[in-house]
Amino acid sequence: MKNTNSDLLVIGGGAAGLMAAGIAAGDGAAVTVLERTGRTGWKLSLTGKGRCNVTNNASVREVIANTPRNGKFLYSALTAFPPQKVMELFESLGVPLKTERGNRVFPVSDKAGDIVEALRRLCRRGNVTFIKDRAREILTGDGRVAGVRCDDAVFASRNVIVATGGLSYPVTGSDGDGYRLAAGLGHTVVKPRPSLVPLEAEGDDCQRMQGFSLKNVGLRVEDRAGKRVYEDFGEMLFTHFGVSGPMVLSASAHMRDFENNSYTLYIDLKPALDEETLDRRLLRDFEKYANRDFQNALTDLAGRSMIPVLVERSGIPPETKVNSVTRAQRRALLELLKAFPVKITGPRPIAEAIVTSGGIDTREIDPRTMMSKLVPGLYFAGEVIDVDAYTGGFNLQIAWSTAHMAAKSIGR
Repeated sequence: MKNTNSDLLVIGGGAAGLMAAGIAAGDGAAVTVLERTGRTGWKLSLTGKGRCNVTNNASVREVIANTPRNGKFLYSALTAFPPQKVMELFESLGVPLKTERGNRVFPVSDKAGDIVEALRRLCRRGNVTFIKDRAREILTGDGRVAGVRCDDAVFASRNVIVATGGLSYPVTGSDGDGYRLAAGLGHTVVKPRPSLVPLEAEGDDCQRMQGFSLKNVGLRVEDRAGKRVYEDFGEMLFTHFGVSGPMVLSASAHMRDFENNSYTLYIDLKPALDEETLDRRLLRDFEKYANRDFQNALTDLAGRSMIPVLVERSGIPPETKVNSVTRAQRRALLELLKAFPVKITGPRPIAEAIVTSGGIDTREIDPRTMMSKLVPGLYFAGEVIDVDAYTGGFNLQIAWSTAHMAAKSIGR
């Protein structure tokens, strides 16, 4: 076994791995990071469309409320390293931050690379060693962690943090290694599935509207029983497979049971108008285009690529003269504009998701230390744990807090 003289081996050089390594090294530990791609912070550099939504300037309670999957498990970690301390750390590392809509926190520069470089700087201060190698097995001896067997060498250490991420963005190295390593030591892995992911839709209507984006629209999601599971206002996009965009990604986190349920999106194309006001608007438009065919009378109401779909779904024959449209037909159009339905068949593949839901079962991890309850010396941090949140910087906050907790526990 190769002696790295490391008090700690960190498997994974992403957000959680770099934070854990930097914090532990800052406390005096000799730390080695094993990163299979040799490129640290790769996925982090892509987050927030390259801007990096570092955290959410929220209270611990608010972060937990925005973490539908095992949020209470995070209480100790978030209390020890809440969003405000995360912000203080990055600003002390030379990255000025700003808070935008929804309390989302970004670098003033709008460059994710500045966050990555700050973490690398933190690691350099502590003389963290980086090795390009892939962990194949976590070794044990005398009832605890003893080291890690990699492709090219075997490294000795009595402490290992698994911070390998989930299954999203596999090109960056997140391909499920952490799950396999943990399962090899007896840990339960809750089946990974995509979260914060585009959605596939039934039929070809979305494909016909491919590339058409909607702004300032309302979105409501209902399950098979008609129960409202999500509601929002903002932007979305029709694609060749279904729908995407900020609201859709957020909605996907609430649609957690496609195996036993089904979901329908209802888009309010005119959220600023109540039904009575919208009906008056329709009457004005119909008067304006009284002698046109119905299919040519909606240009003031909807985008060009959406009009054929609206006409078809309204049930009004396209060649009907507008002055012949009945009150009942006008009502059907109004209801369509206020609740345009899109039946969802499922999420896109997990490789296209922003985060992975599922992972190492939290019941087998001590929330006060992030250490395995099965194997002393084994710790977990970040997305590899079965904890995930909504959009807005909450998932990165989970990475920072769990990494900080694991790193601080090494010294204890």
